[in-house]
Formats: sequence, C-alpha cells, structure tokens
Amino acid sequence: MTARLADIASQAGVSEATVSRVLNGKPGVAAATRESVLAALDVLGYERPVRLRQRSAGLVGLITPELENPIFPALAQVIGQALTRQGYTPVLATQTPGGSTEDELTEMLVDRGVSGIIFVSGLHADTTADMQRYEKLRAQGVPYVLVNGFSPKVQAPFISPDDRAAMRLAVTHLASLGHTRIGLALGPRRFVPVLRKIEGFQAAMQDRFGLAPAESEKLIQHSLYTLEGGQAAASALISAGCTAVVCASDMMALGAIRAARQLGLDVPRDISVVGFDDSPLIAFTDPPMTTIRQPVTAMGQAAVRALLEEVGGTPAPHSEFVFMTELVVRGSTASGPGSDSGAVSRTS
Repeated sequence: MTARLADIASQAGVSEATVSRVLNGKPGVAAATRESVLAALDVLGYERPVRLRQRSAGLVGLITPELENPIFPALAQVIGQALTRQGYTPVLATQTPGGSTEDELTEMLVDRGVSGIIFVSGLHADTTADMQRYEKLRAQGVPYVLVNGFSPKVQAPFISPDDRAAMRLAVTHLASLGHTRIGLALGPRRFVPVLRKIEGFQAAMQDRFGLAPAESEKLIQHSLYTLEGGQAAASALISAGCTAVVCASDMMALGAIRAARQLGLDVPRDISVVGFDDSPLIAFTDPPMTTIRQPVTAMGQAAVRALLEEVGGTPAPHSEFVFMTELVVRGSTASGPGSDSGAVSRTS
C-alpha cells in the first residue's frame, strides 16, 4: 500500500498524506487536488474506491477504422482517459474488413443512447462519401466531433494535424541533407489528408527545387496504409531514382525500409526514409525512425473538450482546429548519396 501511495502521489504531484486523505474521503483537500489524485488512479490503472466512483455521466462512442496501425490505439487511449476523467464511459467501436461499417457502428451506438460520438479517420475524410449521414446524426440530436479529415458540407468541430506543414518539414529536412529526388508514398487520393499532404509536398518541392507540380507528381505513389503498401510504393519510387522517401504513416515507412533492404540497399546510407505519426515503439526500430510526430495528446484532449461542450449545450465552433506537427530526427535519414551535407545530426 505504501508503494501504491508513493506511485499515486508522484503521478498527481502531491504528498502521500494528501493521497491518503482523498482515498479515505477526508475533508480539507481542494477540489482540483482531489481531481488530480483521482485522475492519477485512472492513469495508473488502480480502481477508485467505491465511495469515490462517479456515477457515469453517460456513454461516448469512439469509432476508429482499425487498430493495427499504432496511431489509432494511441488516440483511443488519450480520448478514453480524457472521457473517464470527466465521468463518461468510453465505448470503442472498430471497423473490421468485411464486418461492421461506420454506419452500422454509428447506429449501434445511437441505439445504446450514447451522449456523443468521436469519429477518427472516418468517412468524413473521404471526398467521395455522402456527408448526409452526419446531418442525419445531428438531426437525431447526437453531438459528434470529427478527427483527421475535413468537409465543408458538415457543420461540426474538426480536429486535424497540419498535413501540408508536415510535408514541408520532411522535404526541408531531406533537402538540407543533400537529397534532391524525394519521393512521397501515401494512401488513396480520395482522402482529404492525402490531398493535403500532396499539396504540401508539391509546394515544398517547388520552393526547394523549382519542380512544377506536374514534375513532382511523378515522385508520388499511392498505395495502402500498411507495411506491404509502403513496400510496394517505395519499390516504385526507388526504381524511379529517389534517394529519399517520405511516407504517410510509420507502417508504410517500415515497408519502405523492407523494400530498400530487399533491393540490397542500406537505410540510411543509400536511402533515407521519413515516417508519419511517431507511433509508440517507432523510436526503437532498426534504424530508429525519423518521423513526423502527430500531437496525439493535444488532439485527443481537444476532441473530448469540443464534444463535451456540445453535450453540455454550448456548441463548439463549427470549424477546424489544426494542430502543428513536429519533425523527430532519428537514424533513418542521412546525407544523400554523394553529398557532403551534414547539416542535420541523425541523433538530434
């Protein structure tokens, strides 16, 4: 018990005596401090004492396209913890190939009386999808927030990373290392984040190398957001003479490394690879992955805040909240072949 108190006190930033007072229901503890201790219990996986458990304020649905890509479990964890701290019970609903669709999962959650729904990388990101499904949901009185994707046809809060700026970061980094032929591997063109990444990539290639969009288009390969998809796209880009490949997900980037090795090339000596997401454990790959970090914690918490404002009767602005990404330089990028550029350290 002493060790547990110490853990909780450290997590909450308070003394063990304060933790003890909260757990025993003693007075004399500020409300904010009490909430910090209870949040620490949740984060560390301890059950709250029965007398301290909040009555559930309701269910909130979270719909994700899959869980194989580590970015989705990471977002789900942040969103789930933020909802729990506010007294809500998160319900994770995941689409499966050949199984439940987004519409079916939405109907199931509505039937169970959820207070609201957070959609992550859903049909709202697909430019070919019918957006009327979201207006129908609003007509049913169910608040919702949309993460990673944007449509002007949907009146709701959107949460997105800055995909255009992310590509500028990646291209600028690789250009500083002496790379001039940089490829881009990403998903199907119909998705909004893909279109935005293309825009950012082409703008950066024009600024750095004077390449017109028609020319840089030849350096773009569309595939699936999987290891195999990244491998196929990177193989084509390497065959086209690219010495660096920017990928739209860390999974694709792992596939790009596999493609390079199957061609007898070394990463990063012969080919530099940049991922996207900064998924958990990606820093421990071989080599450690240079990647674009999505601000998962900030985005997840913002999605919950926006939804709960809607639930509470104070609608959040029907606009897009765009979060800046960050370039994390590790060991999968280095100076281009034949270049003496060493402007950026691979250990930073």
